[in-house]
Amino acid sequence: MTLDEIKQLVEFIEGHDLDEFELEQDGVKVRIKRGSNHHAVAAPHLPAATAVLSAPPAASPAAAPPAAAASPDEGGELAIVKSPIVGTFYRSAEPDAKAFVSVGDTVRKGQVLCIIEAMKLMNEIDSEYDGEVTSVYVENGQAVQYGERLFAIRPTA
Repeated sequence: MTLDEIKQLVEFIEGHDLDEFELEQDGVKVRIKRGSNHHAVAAPHLPAATAVLSAPPAASPAAAPPAAAASPDEGGELAIVKSPIVGTFYRSAEPDAKAFVSVGDTVRKGQVLCIIEAMKLMNEIDSEYDGEVTSVYVENGQAVQYGERLFAIRPTA
């Protein structure tokens, strides 16, 4: 990984207001955490070498909204689909295309729900449940964090 690529990572992190970022690619592992005085980057071919990067400390993020719970009129437990990665959320494959799923749609296990772009790679996020989409928590084009809620699905029996 070159110094320019590392600088691009830092700019990406600052541009998306991320507090922590970790990437492992081609045997190189990079972990950057904001709020401390330095960040270490280690390359496997240089096991003792580390590069120190400085990034301004992040402002304290606003508290995340509480996890969704099923209301009595919804009639049951909801399965929450969370982001498995940090990136940019897209509801469709192209800007003018129809969304993969919308509230009220019935989905099957393995069906594509959205795409999350991370480091110029488009990652399809599939449903782990059969059921009905009851909520979409993220706006198209919005940055998402690891573990952030994306969808609520009412599983079918």
